[in-house]
Amino acid sequence: MSGHNKWSTIKHKKGAADAKRGKLFSRLIKEISVAARFGGGDVTGNPRLRTAVAAAKAANMPKDNIERAIKKGSGELGGTAYEEFSYEGYAPGGAAVLVEILTDNKNRAASDVRHVFSKHGGNLGETGCVAWMFSKKGLISFDPEKTGEDEIMETAIEAGAEDVDSDGSEIDVTTAPEDFEAVKAAFDEKGLEYLAAEISMVPQNSVELDIKTAPRTIKLMDALDDLDDVQKVWSNFEIPEEVMKDL
Repeated sequence: MSGHNKWSTIKHKKGAADAKRGKLFSRLIKEISVAARFGGGDVTGNPRLRTAVAAAKAANMPKDNIERAIKKGSGELGGTAYEEFSYEGYAPGGAAVLVEILTDNKNRAASDVRHVFSKHGGNLGETGCVAWMFSKKGLISFDPEKTGEDEIMETAIEAGAEDVDSDGSEIDVTTAPEDFEAVKAAFDEKGLEYLAAEISMVPQNSVELDIKTAPRTIKLMDALDDLDDVQKVWSNFEIPEEVMKDL
């Protein structure tokens, strides 16, 4: 995949703007609450909650906010009950799109997602139409301008990561879900700063976009990502560098 630009890269660059809008905190609070609801409020015995809390701390979320979200999720405090489900479809260029939803109003979420797909030339599909194209993996992403690929590679291999991939603008380390925390801890121990560390849906193959479909696909992804009920969006598109320069 070297020489291409993926949605993960674009998404991580949008992260700072999301944080300023307060959207990042909102998403993290939802994830913490749902993780506590399904796996209990004990961080040590709940891997999903542990990952969510680590992400919240990395985003400098106040400790009180984290503890309140855990208590709401575990039932110690009254709180909103979120439903968790997903939508699947295709972008204008034929790329697969997988949308993770956490919402307190399923009808609203469904209406908003359908509207965005329709407005931006995408097609909402049936359950299972694209999910098979993705594998659940631990994903740790680095900025190559801040962290050397050799050091990332060495640490990843020693810690048991599955793969290290670079597209020039980002270095991605993938792990089996059960190895994610150990690999992340290895990077933390060495003080290697990463852009993001999460359990993600990694595409098994990719769809290359041209100058006509790339901007339309990015607009669709941005619009989905901006919806309040959308927690995460994944896609399998790639944009060649010569196309990216003209966007």
